[in-house]
Amino acid sequence: MRSALLAASLLATLTVQAQPAAKAARPDPLDPKASVPALSYVSSFSQYRLLGEEKPVSWRDANDTVTRIGGWRVYAREAQQPDPAPASPAASAAVPTDKAKPMPAGHGGHKMP
Repeated sequence: MRSALLAASLLATLTVQAQPAAKAARPDPLDPKASVPALSYVSSFSQYRLLGEEKPVSWRDANDTVTRIGGWRVYAREAQQPDPAPASPAASAAVPTDKAKPMPAGHGGHKMP
């Protein structure tokens, strides 16, 4: 019993001595004269880089391009296509089809006339 008490006392003494020195006193947040570290600001856009120097297209030209390629229906067909499979020799022999895929079963939100 005596040795256990001595060991516990020794352990407590070592623990107190192993703790780091008390931190410097923090300034009082209510004191207007308290010194505080300087603020620094870094914009979120500081590392932004343009993708390229593309000339903007007029809205009329953009609309004409969309009309020429088939309008919104082409984009709708593209959205219904599955993700492309990894390139393989067998996949390159497949013949693409222009038919739109039907909507999945249970999806009745969009009705075509």
